[in-house]
Amino acid sequence: MRTKVTLVLLFLNVALFFVIFQFERSWRTESVAREVRKRVLGAEAADIRSLDVESAVPGGSFSLERRADEWFLTKPISWRANPNAVSRIVSDLEFLEHDASFSVPAVVKNGQSLADYGLAPPRLTVTFTSGGRDTTGGTPVTTRLRIGEATKVGRRLYLLSPDGARIHVVGRELADDLSVPLEQLRAETVLTIPVYEARALNVQTTPPSGVRVIVQRDGARWSFYTPIAARASKDAIELAISNLGSLRVKSFLAPNAPVPPALQLQVEIVGNTRYETLFIGAQAPGQAGPDAHPYYAQLEDSSKPMDRSPWFIVDIPDREPKSPDEAKSLLVSLRDAQESLRDRHVLDVDPSLVTMIALKAPNQPDLTLQRLDPDTARAAPASEARWQILIPGDGSQGPTTLPADRGAVQRLLDRFVLLSAEQFVSDAPQESDLDNWGFNRPQLTIAITQQPSAQPASPAAPPASPLTLEIGRSTKRDDPYAYAMLANARSVYAVDPQILKDTPVAPREWRDRLVASLPGPARVTGLEIDDLRENKPVVRWDASSGAAPAAVRVVLDGMRQMRAARFVGDGFADKVTVAGEERPWRYRLQATVALPGAGASEQTGTRTILIAERSGGAEQIAGSEEFGTVFVLEQPMIDALWTLIYGSRDPGLPPAKNG
Repeated sequence: MRTKVTLVLLFLNVALFFVIFQFERSWRTESVAREVRKRVLGAEAADIRSLDVESAVPGGSFSLERRADEWFLTKPISWRANPNAVSRIVSDLEFLEHDASFSVPAVVKNGQSLADYGLAPPRLTVTFTSGGRDTTGGTPVTTRLRIGEATKVGRRLYLLSPDGARIHVVGRELADDLSVPLEQLRAETVLTIPVYEARALNVQTTPPSGVRVIVQRDGARWSFYTPIAARASKDAIELAISNLGSLRVKSFLAPNAPVPPALQLQVEIVGNTRYETLFIGAQAPGQAGPDAHPYYAQLEDSSKPMDRSPWFIVDIPDREPKSPDEAKSLLVSLRDAQESLRDRHVLDVDPSLVTMIALKAPNQPDLTLQRLDPDTARAAPASEARWQILIPGDGSQGPTTLPADRGAVQRLLDRFVLLSAEQFVSDAPQESDLDNWGFNRPQLTIAITQQPSAQPASPAAPPASPLTLEIGRSTKRDDPYAYAMLANARSVYAVDPQILKDTPVAPREWRDRLVASLPGPARVTGLEIDDLRENKPVVRWDASSGAAPAAVRVVLDGMRQMRAARFVGDGFADKVTVAGEERPWRYRLQATVALPGAGASEQTGTRTILIAERSGGAEQIAGSEEFGTVFVLEQPMIDALWTLIYGSRDPGLPPAKNG
């Protein structure tokens, strides 16, 4: 019994499923058929390649053509089309549906004609082609639609089918989109190549100057190819291209309007596989704004080479800068492209790749700063690199080395990076000009050696050639500039003369400020300060006498890590200049140092420095014969010595007066 019930239920389920499947299939088929029947156009609207609209309204006719993936207006002007406006028209045609339709013979049978529906002649005629050899491989299909009057009820229009056999009642959206003004149908932008695609920028002025400037991208850099070979400013180039891309068409001139005056500027942007050239003519009547004026212009691009667009008017920023520090406007920058687009940095230096800096000045020994880890790929960052000073020796001894102050060297490298031209003086100077600018005997010569890349230098690789910069001063006393010129180049730059002060050719200016230091296990167990002029002790402290006073602790720390605020000379001397007068050393400071020895024993020694009279609130000179140097103490050490040496004679603050 149970088996029969189960079989019956199973049969009923299968039957129900079959009924549901058949009903849903029929419903879906009917739905699709009904949707297809409502569509006015079929597959011919799926790939529209060109479109022509004829309107009874003056100025309402236009033609569109699709080239690759971009639409262009071909009538009444030749220009790029507004992609949004064209997309709406194409979408309206592809998905055009009717609310009702009836046959033309039925209309005639009822005693009416196409003219009664505004279809003879039509208000709008839309002719489009679709397919073709490039897409479907066949012959293009041409389709024509005629749009008539509006219906008496509702927002509907009468439309004649492509074969002329039926009249459809459709919505007004298609007619509205076909009737937009030309200003909305054309694209507003003038140039379309974006900054990231641009590969070259060419600017040519009209005679009499007639200068042609060609700037090309080389990887991440831009370079001038004409009229000079020089680096271009990446920021200035990209700003100019971006500003060109922001230009908008204001209006087009009528076809029969008189031709504007001759051109004054030609600007071309070259992209990956295309180019766009803007021809700028004279200033047009009217006022655009406080910083811009309207100009006549034409456009030529690779979509229609050698066929310029109609004349149009575009607002271009053209205000002259009011000060040298103010940025130039677009038109001023393009007119002066040879200078305004040029990289103002004098040196092309990457601090992380610099391995050697050689400084040379008249009547001074040459000085070289050398990086101790020339393999920049494996070395510490540039700000943490170790440097040394190479001082050439005389005939009796070879060169000597001193540790260099990495902070001072890093500041020098930063100064090289920021060294900029105040003016581009000349790219083809005469010998007499070079003499006048001081290059017959440069005040400073800087040779910078860099690794070609951040890769380990091969032992067999040839040494990198240095980048040599000469800096001179004019023979005119009132000339505010210094003049810089790279070796093997003819370009002369006017630069800030501060570069001469920032690059002294003196070892003491680059020496490491750490004069000497004691090893970690060492202990300072005693301190003696003696007055050499009066031959008497001033301070006596020993570790066995107990904790050191605060001022003594500062001096002990200063003896452990002996640092200079700056160096006064390049060697030790028995006398020192204090307050403009040469004097002998006044005080001797001697620290007793204990170093761990074998077993539990200790070895003791002394560290001695000589100290001059204090010559100011922030200056007191010290010298070390052991380390061969004379230097200015740091402020904490100066303050501590004041307390120890002069503290007993300090009268303190004057007593307060009673009111």
